[in-house]
Amino acid sequence: MGVQGLTGFVEERGVFFTELRVRDTKLVIDGSSLYHRLCFAPDADFRRGGDYGAFAAAVRDFFGVLRACGVAPFVVLDGGRGAEDRKLPTLRSRAAEQLRAAHGLSRGAGGCLVPLLTREAFVQALGRLGVPFVQCFAEADREIAGLANRWGCPVLSLDSDFFVFDLAGGYCPLSHFQWQSVRAAAGPQGCYVPARCFSTERFCRHFGPLSKALLPLFAVMNGNDYIGLEALEAFFSKVRLPRGSAAGRAGKHLRLQGLLHWLAQFAEPAEAVDNVLKYLKKHQREEIRELLCTSMEDYAPSEVNLEDFFQNGSYECEAARKADVPQWVLDALAKGKLAPFVINALILRSTFLRVQVENMQRPSAHSTALPVRQVIYGLLLRVSRSTEDASPSKQTSELPIVCEFDRCQKTLKKTFVQAASLPPDFCDDRFPLDKLMEVPVLDRQVLLLETLGVKMSFLEPIPSHLQLPVAVTCYWIRRSEPKVKLNQLKALLLMIVSGELQRITDDDTDTTVLPAEDDNVTYKEFLKWKEKKLQNNDFDLDAAHSFCQWQCCLQMGLYLNQLLGTPLSEPDLSSRLYTGTLVHRLYQELKSAPSVENLFILSPKMTKLYLVLLNTVES
Repeated sequence: MGVQGLTGFVEERGVFFTELRVRDTKLVIDGSSLYHRLCFAPDADFRRGGDYGAFAAAVRDFFGVLRACGVAPFVVLDGGRGAEDRKLPTLRSRAAEQLRAAHGLSRGAGGCLVPLLTREAFVQALGRLGVPFVQCFAEADREIAGLANRWGCPVLSLDSDFFVFDLAGGYCPLSHFQWQSVRAAAGPQGCYVPARCFSTERFCRHFGPLSKALLPLFAVMNGNDYIGLEALEAFFSKVRLPRGSAAGRAGKHLRLQGLLHWLAQFAEPAEAVDNVLKYLKKHQREEIRELLCTSMEDYAPSEVNLEDFFQNGSYECEAARKADVPQWVLDALAKGKLAPFVINALILRSTFLRVQVENMQRPSAHSTALPVRQVIYGLLLRVSRSTEDASPSKQTSELPIVCEFDRCQKTLKKTFVQAASLPPDFCDDRFPLDKLMEVPVLDRQVLLLETLGVKMSFLEPIPSHLQLPVAVTCYWIRRSEPKVKLNQLKALLLMIVSGELQRITDDDTDTTVLPAEDDNVTYKEFLKWKEKKLQNNDFDLDAAHSFCQWQCCLQMGLYLNQLLGTPLSEPDLSSRLYTGTLVHRLYQELKSAPSVENLFILSPKMTKLYLVLLNTVES
């Protein structure tokens, strides 16, 4: 969520903050805000599809600092859009903004765009670091506020809604959380993170005083992700706001400030709502009253008890029960083992496909992975039927439809996609979605591999943690349009090998396995090669489009594998499985200096891995 204009208003007036030394405390962290903040590093490259290894290193550094300061972090992530889908207009607007940013980046303009698999890399990094986290059923704000108040600790976020919640331990905006400037205190207390904490008391005192209970009404009237100002324009056009602040568009902050002063005359929300309605036509009043009261509930404590989840792994959610979400799906979602994409497809039959920096003249990069998505939809939404008495045409007409929001050239369009018809074992009435994990694991593995068009016998020479990326690569080569160029394939495989080399030589998490000397030498040579200035650093949009297609295929391969209970090992994005700047550089160099294919020749192990990958994919 977010309250329009509130962050700028509060930041302009620093008087609402107090200085805070964050140490020896629990800290409830808004995971979505944090991964966006860490992703938008000053030196990040947003054109080439993301450097997930560097991002995972930033995540590791951040939580390393918290650990050094005695801070116990608890990360809470947003889940799906919720059964009511109230944010759909806002999400469509944001998707259109991201599309404009992607188009600008594709043409060489500046800008920021979260790489496609950032969320997956973040969840994996949290798991590797042992940081406690939960993924909520829907929007996380109320559950974050509830948990922080239960523990009396601060919230760390970058969401202006937390200026509105009544938080016992206060709200620390990430923009004021100086984790890269840790300081040591005199005495035994140890080091701390300098931060600033928003004070609701100071804020309310400044306007009246204003009752804290009126802040949710202020947020709703000012406009947030769930309600626009249009419904209340009649009020703003007629009311005389204090301090001479004009109605209309002249100065957002004038209206915002005037509204706060106007609300300060009321003791509680019901009285204020009655006075707002006096300015509206009689036939509108009850509808607007209901809209305001419903929207204010978004700032009420959540009934979900996250403390239960962090203590015993139990995530209970009334909204999920009402939506008939199977318990194993809800548990997997809470533990980050299923993506929000899956819950949105299941409950809303609607999904957003995130845009990347791709060739806008071509079909969306996501179109390559459409058959994989159709299998996901088939598993989630399959209808019970007897295959004997249904004709093929009747079966096809029964297949569920999912609405996908994706780009068509430079605009956001919605397309209706039919779910795939599944093999008989998966249509069996004995195995509805809530019993999917009872299907034998080999059958689940066969469905995954058949969807990707690969046999397990082909993957046996491949290390288990690379089997899914290799299967996805085979699928990508077969399905992508235009066809993948050989140098694009080689660049991708060399990049995967470089990630493996780095994992075994530079990974301090596993001290039991010491790398061979030739691997160490090869890695040093690789680092020297990376430091050389690239002769041609042009951005190849067609190559970028091809690598975007690979990421789309990998994303849906990951989601299908998760939905089937991981019959193949999940690849680790945080160990440099995909590094956009590197794969683009390798592709450029392979075109002009084919000898770069021998980059790892000093290591027999890495050379063998590269040849095995290449032979498997080419065969």
